[in-house]
Amino acid sequence: RARTMSAETATGPTEDQVEILEYNFNKVDKHPDSTTLCLIAAEAGLSEEETQKWFKQRLAKWRRSEGLPSECRSVTD
Repeated sequence: RARTMSAETATGPTEDQVEILEYNFNKVDKHPDSTTLCLIAAEAGLSEEETQKWFKQRLAKWRRSEGLPSECRSVTD
């Protein structure tokens, strides 16, 4: 089945994959460890690298929405 996609979405995850990623980001962990990241990648059908990149970008977006710097260490560091 052919779908028309913009250049941006052609290289990114599908709607179904984003749904899996968003669920894990919001309900499971915003900072998944390597094992969890591997499981999320497998569930979404993405590579670990793609999944890690998505989480990094999504975390920066979340931080901006919360009024936090997009890159910052935890308060315990």
